[in-house]
Amino acid sequence: MARAISKTGVIRAAGTMSGTSLDGVDVAIVETDGQQIFGFGPSHYRGYTDAERAVLLAALGKWSGPEVDAATSVVDEAHQQVLQQLLQDAPEVELVGFHGQTLAHAPRLQGTLQVGDGAGLAEAISRPVVWDFRSDDVAMGGEGAPLAPFFHFACAKYIGAEAPVAFLNLGGVGNITYVDPRYDRPENPGALLAFDTGPANAPVNDLMQARLGLAMDKGGAVARAGTVETGALELFLAEPYFTRMPPKSLDRNDFSEMIDLVRELSDADAAATLTGMCAAAVVQGVEHCPQMPQKILVTGGGRLNPVLMEMLQVALDCPVVPIEEVGLDGDMLEAQAFAHLAVRVVRGLPTSAPATTGVSACVGGGVLSVSTKT
Repeated sequence: MARAISKTGVIRAAGTMSGTSLDGVDVAIVETDGQQIFGFGPSHYRGYTDAERAVLLAALGKWSGPEVDAATSVVDEAHQQVLQQLLQDAPEVELVGFHGQTLAHAPRLQGTLQVGDGAGLAEAISRPVVWDFRSDDVAMGGEGAPLAPFFHFACAKYIGAEAPVAFLNLGGVGNITYVDPRYDRPENPGALLAFDTGPANAPVNDLMQARLGLAMDKGGAVARAGTVETGALELFLAEPYFTRMPPKSLDRNDFSEMIDLVRELSDADAAATLTGMCAAAVVQGVEHCPQMPQKILVTGGGRLNPVLMEMLQVALDCPVVPIEEVGLDGDMLEAQAFAHLAVRVVRGLPTSAPATTGVSACVGGGVLSVSTKT
């Protein structure tokens, strides 16, 4: 039978992430005991083909049916491939945290849906797999998102932060984690505050695809040539979501009417306006933080958009920098998070708390599937 997972000490775990930007699968290794980070290992990326991305896009917002089945097959195959590649380089990996692909997220209604067969993945790679991280949180009244904050807390300790910092992830949807590293544990009241800020790259990516056949506004080049339409921006900021107190979360297709607000604008003005909306949503979110962070560390694809980064730096009264400035990997941080969370799950530690998802009490989500292979 498969080796038992050690109950104490450092585990070398791999985590995966396939985000709402639908670009591909990240997988990365973290050495952790579930509380402290001891180091990082190699990582790999497996991009989705145009055909695979089309399958995933067709399933967004759906809870069942043939589109969801087809998306599940794409997700399973891509994850098996990238993990098998990683395990060739790092056969000593003991555990895998498998996030899957979010297709629909409505925690107060139907729930949350991440497709991907964790049990099948465990068999395919002959490693124990922790998956379905969000369901228990939602069942206990939480938003089920964001889930990276407990890892962000460990990262703040790892980089030696002594004052509050914020981790800002700008993927398809934006989310922020306010971390006060003066606390001992992430579940301590006051240690964390986390929530989705609003749409981030997804609306811009969708605009680029629909109008120009491009996957993204690379380097913010299209937005750089345009002007933000203030009327559309004001309508966007009038959405009730921004005045809701956190914790709170979004689905990728929430705010889909953003595209309608820029429909009559030129390509450049539309891109500039959607980029400005992303930045304005973050600024609104920072106002919910207990105090202005000493620094905002930006991860995800948005950190590579200089127009977006400039907008944030102008609007916020603290440094806004790519997370690489403190020695972390902005491309792999979310995958690393699910490696860390997987270790927390097998060690019986919580993965979310009232201040991160609004859950009624600290909860450790996740299902452990173990390979039957020797």
